[in-house]
Amino acid sequence: MSKKKNIALIVTIVIITNIMTYVVGNVLPTPLNNKVLISKSEFDELNTFYKKYAKVMTAEESIKKNFLKEVDDETLTDGQLKGMFEVLKDPYSLYMTKEEFNDFMEHTKGIYGGIGVIVTPGEDNLITVVSPIEDTPGEKAGIKTGDKIIKVNGEEFSADKMDAAVKIMKGKPGTEVSLTILRQDKEGKSNEIEMKIVREEIRLKSVKSTVLEDKIGYIKITSFDDLTYKDFKSELNSLEKQNVKGIVLDLRNNPGGLLDVCADIADEFLGEGTIVYTETRDGEREYLKSDKKKTDLPLVVLVNEGSASASEILAGAIKDTKRGELIGTKTFGKGIVQRIIKLPDGSGYKLTVSEYFTPNGTNIHGIGITPDVIIELPEDVEMIGVENIKQDVQLQKAIEMMKAKIAK
Repeated sequence: MSKKKNIALIVTIVIITNIMTYVVGNVLPTPLNNKVLISKSEFDELNTFYKKYAKVMTAEESIKKNFLKEVDDETLTDGQLKGMFEVLKDPYSLYMTKEEFNDFMEHTKGIYGGIGVIVTPGEDNLITVVSPIEDTPGEKAGIKTGDKIIKVNGEEFSADKMDAAVKIMKGKPGTEVSLTILRQDKEGKSNEIEMKIVREEIRLKSVKSTVLEDKIGYIKITSFDDLTYKDFKSELNSLEKQNVKGIVLDLRNNPGGLLDVCADIADEFLGEGTIVYTETRDGEREYLKSDKKKTDLPLVVLVNEGSASASEILAGAIKDTKRGELIGTKTFGKGIVQRIIKLPDGSGYKLTVSEYFTPNGTNIHGIGITPDVIIELPEDVEMIGVENIKQDVQLQKAIEMMKAKIAK
């Protein structure tokens, strides 16, 4: 807080104190000239304001005057705001400084320097990998969904310091970062794994497509960012021009992204109806609906434990409306919605404002979506997708089911 702001706040508090003194002594007991100068509710509001800001200012002044080290005003303000969000006990709601907010927004634009992993705060207060992004240094190094990142460059980090850890993991392409990963084996034993990863410029091409055997179209979506719908529409049109007879949609290891982009893609498959609806704590609902225009091609969808958030919305809508079958393993289970707000000084915050429900009214938060056909990948399979069909038993099953659909 600047000296001028400090003085202004002191003056405000003095004025409020004088008002309250006058009100208590004169106004409330006996109206003056039959007119009450201030109501009881207004008095209570002023009293709350006084108590709240007097306490904050007293603590701030004590820190600035007595703390062992120098602390600037901006750091104190950022700390107050970060603390405000931390007490919500919601790992998805947080305040970000200007630099942190810019870093965060880079991910939605699809280009940044780093290793290419999506992380989230775990319930065990460890930084948890939602999924590695396809064809990035993180995936090539062998990082897997569910891994816990406990050290970055030898420094220990927990989930409440995740932003600081991410900042270190990102960096100039060609430079190296070391990670210590905690991974559980099938027996539940935790093992530490050391990795050295060379950062690259992460240029996300979030949609890829190809034509498989028997004229089956394959579309893989790795995330939902600003350009995803445009890319998806282009790939879908290309497959339709090649007269494919069905679509296998691969949402495995897709950590989510922008809800409106997800809704646009769902619109291409569902026809008229509800894609998803959100509900606030007050019970206010907002529905995202699709229109009549859609592709009529048969559809099969691949999901796994790395499919989260927006990809679960798309998968859930397809399952509930019986538009297609889901194959793979249970999804991640993130069923809440955050609003992203940029503040005038360039800082910003994410705030959980609602939870979402699939068309049938299912909230999957902390639970996930169970596929129609459950198939586990063998533990030794390190690559999934069309480049490794021989080992990707989930994709093999999707192709088998699509052939059966086409034959009907």
